[in-house]
Amino acid sequence: MKRRLAVLGLLAAPLGARAGAQVEEPLADSIRSALSAAIAQAAPPRPRFERVEARMAYLAWLGTMSERLKRRKTETQIRIEFLETVWYEAKRAGLEPSLLLGLVQVESGFRKYAISTAGARGYMQVMPFWAKLIGDGDAARLFHMQTNLRFGCVILRHYLDREKGDLYLALGRYNGSRGRPEYPNAVFAARRQWLLPGEK
Repeated sequence: MKRRLAVLGLLAAPLGARAGAQVEEPLADSIRSALSAAIAQAAPPRPRFERVEARMAYLAWLGTMSERLKRRKTETQIRIEFLETVWYEAKRAGLEPSLLLGLVQVESGFRKYAISTAGARGYMQVMPFWAKLIGDGDAARLFHMQTNLRFGCVILRHYLDREKGDLYLALGRYNGSRGRPEYPNAVFAARRQWLLPGEK
């Protein structure tokens, strides 16, 4: 009986994640305002295409990624909604969807309710201080799929801009391990698994 209760307790507890701790840094008012505006613009993650070729390329990407993600997210509708949101939020932030998928794989193992030992939450392991700094203060919303992906993309874009386009340093800053190779190298390795044939 005790063993069954222990197992049930483990199943009910949030799963940990391998994430580091993003460091809370002072932001200029203009940057804070820009980041707040970037996360506040609510829009459904359904893309619109002007050209049929672009739509066909997107659908091909969606089908390929869905097949690759099937082992980690078995329910089709949840998997497709997740991928649609990844693609939308990545493109919106000027990031590659393959990079975002690699980052989510390393950060949370595609677990929506993952919590790191540092307290980072959700798919992209966003630290709760970001909810206060640029959001509405409700850290529980970081478990909402689109909210988490949007925060993560906006934060990574901010770090990328701050590091003048150096993705290696931006990823290190995102993880709280700037200058150390382990985390950026892990994300780059995971990213390769999410590239389409012919992409580099």
